[in-house]
Amino acid sequence: MTKHTLSVLVENRSGVLSRVAGLFSRRGFNIDSLAVGVTEDPEVSRMTIVVDGDDYIVEQVNKQLNKLIDVIKIRTLESSDSVSRELALIKVNATPASRTEIMQIVEIFRAKIVDVSKNTLTVEASGANEKVTALEDMLKQFGIKEIVRTGTIAIERGNRFIKAGNSEE
Repeated sequence: MTKHTLSVLVENRSGVLSRVAGLFSRRGFNIDSLAVGVTEDPEVSRMTIVVDGDDYIVEQVNKQLNKLIDVIKIRTLESSDSVSRELALIKVNATPASRTEIMQIVEIFRAKIVDVSKNTLTVEASGANEKVTALEDMLKQFGIKEIVRTGTIAIERGNRFIKAGNSEE
C-alpha cells in the first residue's frame, strides 16, 4: 500500500470536518494524517488528508468525498509535483551531560530549540515526514517526554494551484 495525499477544498463552516471524518469512519478508510486550515479565501478551508491504500481505495475516497455538499474540489497531489512538510515539537530529557549531544543532533537536522528547562529541551522541527521521524528516532535515546506532530501539509509546485472555482490556474 502507498500513501496518497489529497488536497480537499471545503466550505469553511462548522461541522464540515466532522462530516469528512465520519465519511472515512463509515467506509472503513483510515486517515494517516489530517491537517485543516483556512485558505486565502476566508470562506474556504483546505484539508490535507494522507490516506494509506491502493489506487482503488483512493478512487473510492474521492467518489465519497465528492458526494459531500461542503466539498468544493479534490486533488490528489503527486509527490513529484508538490511540496509537503510536517511540523513537530519534541520535548526531550536533557541532563547537563547530554545537552551538547542533543544540540548537535538538532543542528544536523536543521531544527531548533524553542524551550529550555532544567531537565528538558523542546525541539521544533519541520520538513518531510521522514526527516521528522528520523529526528524523533535519534532523540529517543535521551527519553522523549512528549511529542506533538501536525501531520502533513502540502501544496502544488510552481504556478499551478487549486482554486475554489471550476478552473485551475
